[in-house]
Amino acid sequence: MFVARLFGTDGVRGVANAELTPELAFRLGWAAAYYFGREHDSPSFLIGRDTRVSGQMLEAALCAGICAAGGNAVVLGVIPTPGVAWLTRTMKAAAGIVISASHNPFVDNGIKFFSGTGYKLPDAVEDELDEIVTEKMDSLPRPTGKAVGSISYKYDLINAFLDFSCGTVKENLSGLRVVIDCANGAAFESAPAVLSRLGLALKVLNADPDGVNINDNCGSTHMQSLQDAVVAEKADLGLAFDGDADRCLAVDENGQIVDGDQIMVILALELLRRKELNRDTLVTTVMSNIGLHQAMRRAGGKVVVTAVGDRYVLEAMQKENLSLGGEQSGHIIFGSHSTTGDGLMTALQLLAAVKRSGMALSKLGSLMTRFPQVLVNVRVGSKNGWEENANITAAIQNAQFQLGEDGRVLVRASGTEPLIRVMAEGPVLAELEKMAAEVAEVIKTELH
Repeated sequence: MFVARLFGTDGVRGVANAELTPELAFRLGWAAAYYFGREHDSPSFLIGRDTRVSGQMLEAALCAGICAAGGNAVVLGVIPTPGVAWLTRTMKAAAGIVISASHNPFVDNGIKFFSGTGYKLPDAVEDELDEIVTEKMDSLPRPTGKAVGSISYKYDLINAFLDFSCGTVKENLSGLRVVIDCANGAAFESAPAVLSRLGLALKVLNADPDGVNINDNCGSTHMQSLQDAVVAEKADLGLAFDGDADRCLAVDENGQIVDGDQIMVILALELLRRKELNRDTLVTTVMSNIGLHQAMRRAGGKVVVTAVGDRYVLEAMQKENLSLGGEQSGHIIFGSHSTTGDGLMTALQLLAAVKRSGMALSKLGSLMTRFPQVLVNVRVGSKNGWEENANITAAIQNAQFQLGEDGRVLVRASGTEPLIRVMAEGPVLAELEKMAAEVAEVIKTELH
């Protein structure tokens, strides 16, 4: 039994072997090979994964589905998501596939696709794949003999991506003392390899994956251990990746978090000064802090705002020919280097900016005043229809009225989990906590 739409904001996700089953992975592989096979003879698919215990199971099922449709599966092993995107484009594969649920707990997993150009698939293509999987599988051709596809294992291809990443930094980074948290995820080998090569004095945390410890009280969603380590080591800064390494957050020398908004401001203002920020414009989402907008405005820059999701940031960057965009969560896209959020690239560009400036990260982070934000996640039975619920709408309007022009309330459904997220932003933290809790309680009552 399949849900109405398989694809969320970042591929197909669910509890591995319960919602995201090997049978579904097989069908997705077959559907993808059939779809892309209409434009490629014997299409090749690059497949990468993070360190979850369920990754190999889903990898095997995907490969079987691809071969059953006459495609060829090229298995990359554990590799950051942006590495799959870059290799797919570089090697001119039909498509790339990543098996990961990013920052979610290890019991979850996901499957997301990149086109041959290295970009995430547009909604229309995902809808076609959805239709093939749910309605057309029985009518698909089943090749036999020499037409059946093959599987090859190319674990060394990651080295080309790491070489490319290193090549984007021209500065000598030696002398910087840095702590990194690899989240026991896809960056556990690649991040230490690249950063060590560039001459950093490096301390590595959470780079010993066992299949179940990915994102477990570590990485970019759990920053405390990194904060403590930076202070204890008297490091210049710390860097934290998420499970599939497409995002990165930082910690300054005082142990304070430097989030994606601050990182974007640091990089955007430097590009503005060098006249290398296309159209003087940064792209970000509705979740970005008011302080980001103020910092860009003070510097003479502009901001384009999109819906939540790095795919929507990228769409705006492509439409307007813009060079930098991202999310508060640390998904940052560098238009001249990458086609998707890239945690390793973010780390490298931030390190280069620190080195060039000669300033401490705390000083650079203060270029943006970060207004207090409160985020409450409400687990619900169903997200359907929440926007039309009169009581929820009234609660949101009442909270916004109380905050006035100095603050805002933003409520949205998670694209990957059964959650409604309530965000309140403004100058007074206690007031925000009260407003967010009141709205969350109404949502919990209405959607239990």
